[in-house]
Amino acid sequence: MINLKDYSNKKIAVLGLGTENEALILWLARQSLPLDLSIYDRREATLLGDKSEKINHLASNLSIKWQLGRKSYRSLNDYDELWRSPGWPIFCPQVQEAIRHGSYLNSPMNLFFEFCPTKNIIGVTGSKGKGTTASLIYDILKLAGWPVFLGGNIGVPPFAFFDQLNKDSWVVLELSSFQLEDLRFSPHIAVITNLYKEHLAPADPVNPNYHKSFDDYWLAKEHIFLHQTSSDWLVINKKLSNLLDKKLCPGKIKWFGRLTWPSKLIGEHNQENVAAAWAATKIVNVPLKIAKEAVANFKGLEHRLEFVGEKNGVRYYDDSFATNPDSTIIAIKSFREPIILLAGGADKGNDFTSLAKVIISQQVKVVILFEGEASPRFKDSLLSAGYPPQQILSASSMTEAMNLAKKYAQAGDIVLLSPACASFGLFKNYKERGNLFKQAV
Repeated sequence: MINLKDYSNKKIAVLGLGTENEALILWLARQSLPLDLSIYDRREATLLGDKSEKINHLASNLSIKWQLGRKSYRSLNDYDELWRSPGWPIFCPQVQEAIRHGSYLNSPMNLFFEFCPTKNIIGVTGSKGKGTTASLIYDILKLAGWPVFLGGNIGVPPFAFFDQLNKDSWVVLELSSFQLEDLRFSPHIAVITNLYKEHLAPADPVNPNYHKSFDDYWLAKEHIFLHQTSSDWLVINKKLSNLLDKKLCPGKIKWFGRLTWPSKLIGEHNQENVAAAWAATKIVNVPLKIAKEAVANFKGLEHRLEFVGEKNGVRYYDDSFATNPDSTIIAIKSFREPIILLAGGADKGNDFTSLAKVIISQQVKVVILFEGEASPRFKDSLLSAGYPPQQILSASSMTEAMNLAKKYAQAGDIVLLSPACASFGLFKNYKERGNLFKQAV
């Protein structure tokens, strides 16, 4: 039985009511222990939807105080522990002040690793590809007949399936840099898919966390292996050999490149994802035949170079998850056909110079830019690289963008939504942007 009694004597601040903290609170409510929780969230009650009502109903046995709105957290000094959502910055002045006053910084992911009855955990991180790779690993293990669960940054908080776990279970976790930056545990098998300049400026108004430099970003990623032992494994892309300091790796290192197995996935980056998934599952002796079968049947994740359909000889792909220039470069290079690109949006401080050069070299016929703070800089980069100004169009909605795409698309063309920017502004998030694109198709 997990010993939670220590927590019943503490005052705890829950920082951010995201999916992880929500699942943790509901799980704790089922443990029938008196806990003193104060839930802080930047959103007012009206913006939380039914989250607060759900918790008040299902966690009525807990002592919960609600502290909502941007002015609610002027001081966090009175708490023994701070349970931080990934979107809540560690460098928040109130958090730093509370730590100086003796508060202990914790998180749902730390608590999951601490309480989890199994040590058979595979964690996957990387700027891009971590969701696809984690899902591939899950599918391979599932086809092999293993008792496996998939969660983490992919949208399923691990405390949602915690009660189904035992010592023989396997857990595959997609782990973002914001989940890793204060993690004091590492998985038995850690996978790093790649690393690009990402999350270096605040973009999401609800989750404004970011890394102040590329070095800080990599330092956060390192936590996936820093706490391993000599019996653990780091599976890492060969392209990161210059970044990795092997002296910091307690476990064994396994490098991966690309695998050209039969697959529904397109692009060289997905060949790397397949190689990462096979490297991780080969460690635990999954048969090659089963791994290949699982890869061949894998349909890919939504909004990641997802084939939407074909109309009048024009093929449409939803890559709304591409929120930085490097991801859009990868997407463009996945095709040989002429492309009509839907891009632009909220500003994350990215440099579009390299993307502009690729757009010119890869026969992108038209670039349709969504209105947003980053789009003028994107356009300037295109013009500076010599892209014809008459081939740069703007759109204030998905409907307008798709009407323009339809006007210029011919049989044999690709219409590609791969924005290279965050969605906030015109769209709530990348999912809404992708769904609106698919509806328009």
